[in-house]
Amino acid sequence: MPVPPQDRLIVGLDVPTIAEAEDMVARLGDSVSFYKVGLQLVFAGGLAFAGTLAEAGKKVFLDVKLLDIDNTVEGAIRNIARMGMTFVTLHAYPKAMRAAVKARGDASLGLLGVTVLTSMDDSDLAEAGYEGRVEDLVLRRARDARDAGMTGIVCSPVEVAKVRAIVGPDMALVTPGIRPAGAEPGDQKRVTTPSDAIRAGADYLVVARPILKAADPKRAAEAIQAEIASALQR
Repeated sequence: MPVPPQDRLIVGLDVPTIAEAEDMVARLGDSVSFYKVGLQLVFAGGLAFAGTLAEAGKKVFLDVKLLDIDNTVEGAIRNIARMGMTFVTLHAYPKAMRAAVKARGDASLGLLGVTVLTSMDDSDLAEAGYEGRVEDLVLRRARDARDAGMTGIVCSPVEVAKVRAIVGPDMALVTPGIRPAGAEPGDQKRVTTPSDAIRAGADYLVVARPILKAADPKRAAEAIQAEIASALQR
């Protein structure tokens, strides 16, 4: 089924407290249907809050980037599958992905493989002990995720077109590193605008600071949704 433009925007609740997350959700109201709960909020009670969002009818992207031995990954995925989450992330290592797919079984939980963080470039990979370019590693991990039976990929919008060519039309491509024209990149290094990401083949855009820090977060979110809708029509 086609994904409505409103559901393609995932607002990252990258705030330090549940109270701030609740306030942002209230300010955004019905204009936003999809939220990301990441590690910062998880360690402030965010797992229970993610469940509350799901019970309220919101879609939730639990961004915990799992990576552990197979048995631990399997146990985590089985528990997360009971929480009503739409997506959960794990690092795109082949064994971990295969373990996650096995544990999910017939549950509706979407499994996303994180390729290379959007805050990293070639020099960061070299410092971490990897040889080659970011793009090469992203594409290799995309192939691994496809072969493991994952639901989708998390990659930067810079690589999304080449990833789409590898994984085909059915896997979900989720892209952080989205910055509206004129927005500060912050600590992100591989970024594009919402319209460029959609036209390149992204399905979902994760946006946090450009919305959270806006004077009017609801208007900022709706502007991005309108840009998504416009890009889809081209």
